[in-house]
Amino acid sequence: MELSVQHINQSADDNSLLIAYQESLDQNILATLFLRYNDLIFGTCMKYLKDEDASQDAVMDIYQELVQKLPQHKVENFKSWLYVVTKNHCLMQLRKDKKTPTVEFDGQFMQSEDFSHLDNVLEKEKHLQSLESCIEALNDEQKKSIQLFYLENKCYNEIADITGIEWNKVRSLIQNGRRNLKICMEKNG
Repeated sequence: MELSVQHINQSADDNSLLIAYQESLDQNILATLFLRYNDLIFGTCMKYLKDEDASQDAVMDIYQELVQKLPQHKVENFKSWLYVVTKNHCLMQLRKDKKTPTVEFDGQFMQSEDFSHLDNVLEKEKHLQSLESCIEALNDEQKKSIQLFYLENKCYNEIADITGIEWNKVRSLIQNGRRNLKICMEKNG
């Protein structure tokens, strides 16, 4: 599919737009491609920078990076490559601000070419926070038994030895604790 600079096909796939941009260096083509992922870029920036203004600035900086990098790089999958550029930009920004060390990230090793896996990570994090608060809400014996059984992989006998609680009561505490956790988690959505 050939795209002319005068007529940008909004429904063209990423690869076609990318090739057209690399051949023409027309900013309108790059802008069309970039705007498809603007929200995802901003969301990724928010995840790392945790500041709306800094994230908006980062989105603009990333666009400028694309202007410089795209003519020089062979990009197989624009969306994955853009995610790596975005993440590395944010990590470098944090490093400049001396908030956290950075780790080099290579896009070849991404499990998914889709940003949707980020939603799964955020959902799991929310679920784990809810689980932690539900564990804290258990009575002390249930909490200790649940933590030893599920988090430290101890068997009933080991829990009985550690806590001094009878084996049958340990079993009951774990069963009741699990039921109470389920109820708490359902209340929390």
